[in-house]
Amino acid sequence: MRNCKLRHRFPRSLIGRSVKSILSGAVLALLATPALAAGQRQDNVLTLGGGVDVAPRYSGSDKSRVTAAQVVDYAMANGFFISTTRGLGYGNRVGNLDYSAALSYRAGRKDRDVSSDSIASGSDYLRGMGDIKGSAVVVPGLGYRITDWLNVQLQAEVPVSERDNGEAVHFGIASPLYTSPENSVTLALTGNWGSSKYMQTYYGVSAAQSAASGFARHDAGSGIYAYSLNLDWTHKLTSRWSLLAAAGVTQLTGEAGDSPIVQRKTSPVGSLKVTYSF
Repeated sequence: MRNCKLRHRFPRSLIGRSVKSILSGAVLALLATPALAAGQRQDNVLTLGGGVDVAPRYSGSDKSRVTAAQVVDYAMANGFFISTTRGLGYGNRVGNLDYSAALSYRAGRKDRDVSSDSIASGSDYLRGMGDIKGSAVVVPGLGYRITDWLNVQLQAEVPVSERDNGEAVHFGIASPLYTSPENSVTLALTGNWGSSKYMQTYYGVSAAQSAASGFARHDAGSGIYAYSLNLDWTHKLTSRWSLLAAAGVTQLTGEAGDSPIVQRKTSPVGSLKVTYSF
């Protein structure tokens, strides 16, 4: 039997989350632009870019993985968008209220190490736990600007395939700390809630999994499973070129933090990207 004590050492914030980051505890997050609607545009805008993401091998791993990140985002003036970071959807703004709805993808998890170019997470530490298939998810979102320096955000993930993977809700506040024509710095605090199916899928250990892996059985019920703090910086190199940097930390909590598969409750995340818009 494996030692079930945690070896102490997410989903990321709502802003800056790539498609492959929408998974248990790692939201998740990844762009320096809000995942919710950014408001009406006067023109269609295509943004292309690339860089790197740094995150745990899986939510709760004590090892990090560096992966290549691609950004393809086409935002139309009428509010529709198709994006590697936001999915396929529509977003708009009415007064201080942002709203959006998108079809996106929550990546799966392997019970073995995965390559740096794999969309799935995974680790050899999970041997015997079996694979979790990825899910197509509907992602509705709301955001409200309370003041010029404080925004509240709410976003849900509702699977439409592999529905037993469960639902998740992300809620948070974001504050623009500094804004100028060339730079913007935003601080965001996010809480993450999972349904009982979600929690059992990503943090639970069934009797069969326990027998195959050696982990103690763990029944994880619904509840808040993580908090994330993220700092995002966008620097406009020119009118078309931008540098996007993000750094943050995710803290697993509750029955997720108590899971025997969790090696480290507190994990750093980060990303660095260069984009070109036209």
